[in-house]
Amino acid sequence: MNLNRWWRGLGTTLSFITFGIGGLFIGLVIAPLLSLCVRDNERRHYLARRLIQRCFRGFINLMQGLGVLDYQFDHQERLQRPGLLVLANHPSLIDVIFLLAHMPQANCIVKGRLASNPFTRGPIRAAGYITNNGPEGVLEAARESLRKGHSLVLFPEGTRTKPQRPIKFRRGGANIALRTETAITPVLIRCNPTTLTKGEPWYHIPASKVHMELRVLDDLPINHDNQQPTGQLARQLTDRLSDLFNRELERFDHERYMRHDA
Repeated sequence: MNLNRWWRGLGTTLSFITFGIGGLFIGLVIAPLLSLCVRDNERRHYLARRLIQRCFRGFINLMQGLGVLDYQFDHQERLQRPGLLVLANHPSLIDVIFLLAHMPQANCIVKGRLASNPFTRGPIRAAGYITNNGPEGVLEAARESLRKGHSLVLFPEGTRTKPQRPIKFRRGGANIALRTETAITPVLIRCNPTTLTKGEPWYHIPASKVHMELRVLDDLPINHDNQQPTGQLARQLTDRLSDLFNRELERFDHERYMRHDA
């Protein structure tokens, strides 16, 4: 292992230790303090989400400062609007960190097992994030969150993207969009080289520095055709989303190749 890769391995280790300590601190210290001092649930969630946003910004700066990764975020100003339904592909474990770090008062839908993980359950409960334990409960929680003007982040693949495979979404995101009548704000994420993919241990250090590229695409309006069943509309919208992401990812890669070739 060359010196640069060794250093990035050390930086990755320090980053994960910092993340774990931060999660435990929020869960064991900040969350109880908020529960004790702030009676109103909405206010408590607001403060916790603001704290998490700033912690994630600091975490990204730490990884960048340690040489673990660089990143580029195109059109991030589009995420500053309230009440967005943000759907993104999921190439890496840290995708959600970049999104929540750049969105004010964002809610997100997380896997139920994360709500019992000692390093993540404290922040999830303090911020009032939605767990995907049941479809109807998720839909109602999503509707309520969007009604209050909170943006909602969702990864419709249901798991991390498998490298070198087309993006294939499930219908959860489309169902939420249709049933809440909310336009979709797509965010395309590219991670090169791939890291922290499904089944890949955190200590597997890529041969070169990771470069995260995120691009907020134009809003995708939904079809309000009441003549078709919602299930059929959801299938159609899901196919549109999968096609859109795969097409834009190809264009993303082509642009990157042209820049490198130039």
